[in-house]
Amino acid sequence: MTFGFAETLELLHQGRLTTYPLGVLSVIIFGIAFERIARYRGLERATRELAQKLLECLLRGDLDAARELCTATKTPMAAVFGEGLRWRGIALEDLGGVLSTARSEFLTGLRRGLWFIGTVGSLAPYIGLLGTVIGIMRAFGAIAESGDAGFEVVSAGIAEALIATAVGLLVAIVALGLFNWLQTRVASIAATCTRASERFVQALLFLESGGAGKGEG
Repeated sequence: MTFGFAETLELLHQGRLTTYPLGVLSVIIFGIAFERIARYRGLERATRELAQKLLECLLRGDLDAARELCTATKTPMAAVFGEGLRWRGIALEDLGGVLSTARSEFLTGLRRGLWFIGTVGSLAPYIGLLGTVIGIMRAFGAIAESGDAGFEVVSAGIAEALIATAVGLLVAIVALGLFNWLQTRVASIAATCTRASERFVQALLFLESGGAGKGEG
């Protein structure tokens, strides 16, 4: 048996107690996912380019240029490096802590909203299962009212149960797929930022050791 668009809409309406909430949740998670994807786009490349330019400034002892670069650059890691430059001269362990704290705040912002996508992915099958139970209960209620267990009597309840299950699984699959992919993107960005921070600290140590010649005090 095949279903057209109108028939599919009717099935979704029959399971509205679960399909409508799942539909709203799916719209929300797609909105969050698209906003996060746009937010992540180009971050790794921009961070690597900023780190390379910053290292060039530090290796030639030009702290003024390094500070100006951090101020002028819109990449979020520029604020992290700028924080490190303001704390120049402290112990290596303390500088690493300063950079780690600033970097963690930045990465926490990148993860904003991902918990909701993961939560929907975990709960969607159970919401669908609730719709399944409701549909089966309606099917048995129809049998009790009519005294007939024929397919015509139970078809509406069974259809509601099946569509609720299908929608719940579909939303869960999409949500968990998006969640895992976005988490992987954040992990990749975090790794790039960590490597850039390590190179930044090494360049500062080189500068402090006098390897870059006479720098700014």
